[in-house]
Amino acid sequence: MTTPGNNGANTPEDDDPFGYLYEDGQAAGANPPRAGGGYGYPGPTVGQQPGVPRTSYNQVRTVGERKYGGQIPQQQYQGPPQQGPQQPYGQPAAPYGQPTAQYAAPETYPGGPPRQGPPPQQTGGGGRGPNTKGLLIGAVAVVAAVVVGIAVALVSNSDNKDKKDDAADPGKSTSSQSASPSTDPSSSPSAPAELPKGDAATLTLGGAAQVGTNVPGAKGTGGAFVTNFNSVGSSVTWKVKVPKAGSYKLNLRFGVPGTDANATITLNGKAESRPMNMKNFAHSPAGDWAKGWQTTFANVTLDKGDNEIKLSCEQGNQCNANLDQLWLSAA
Repeated sequence: MTTPGNNGANTPEDDDPFGYLYEDGQAAGANPPRAGGGYGYPGPTVGQQPGVPRTSYNQVRTVGERKYGGQIPQQQYQGPPQQGPQQPYGQPAAPYGQPTAQYAAPETYPGGPPRQGPPPQQTGGGGRGPNTKGLLIGAVAVVAAVVVGIAVALVSNSDNKDKKDDAADPGKSTSSQSASPSTDPSSSPSAPAELPKGDAATLTLGGAAQVGTNVPGAKGTGGAFVTNFNSVGSSVTWKVKVPKAGSYKLNLRFGVPGTDANATITLNGKAESRPMNMKNFAHSPAGDWAKGWQTTFANVTLDKGDNEIKLSCEQGNQCNANLDQLWLSAA
């Protein structure tokens, strides 16, 4: 946008703003191309007063004549620094790692930028860093204190436990030597007493009873057993000792020839009301003594210590049987 203050008396259409470029034509005596001026010939000034210079920014000036901000000294261009002759195209380059004529580090030029070294270390005065040595010593001290506390607690607990044990057992020996094992039988736990067992052939026989070995299958020593028990008055007496009074099972191994039998039980001189049952539980064939071996039992009540047990053939008994072994067991 133009204003009267900077346009002057004429408008841009009245002159050629690039006419100064053709001042060489004016100097050579060239004729202007039109009446209005141009090519170095200024056109007519409309409304311009004689003797008043133009103020328009379109005034023609010779190249280099206009100045801005005062005189600026012109520096003569000296050209690039001489770096030696340029290596012809196609010639081999310098070996790898060796400096070339085309390039050199800025530090190699005279007056190049100074190299900045590492910042100086501060050894004293102001600006000190964190005291890592002190922190390390403090951490070690804390760990040592914790270890000492744990050790003291363990020792204290051990002492308290020993005191409690001593208070509970005043007769406890403090010697490191272990006490010798006691040989007192009463101090050791008592094993269950083994109840007596015996062969019928080794017991006291009465009446017609006698020892026989002519029937195989007997478990008595040497295959011996009591035979001829089938007559009234025949008996077997067994003396036994038990650890305590109470009820026991009187077990008997016997043999029958395929028929049932029984006998009277007498305990410590008193006959029991129930006989010893010698029934043919195995159902062995009649007349076969070897296949008639089997067992039976009767519950009896004995006193603590010595007892006498008697099996006898009395009136009313069926005593056709052989007697092999007798033993006691818990009822």
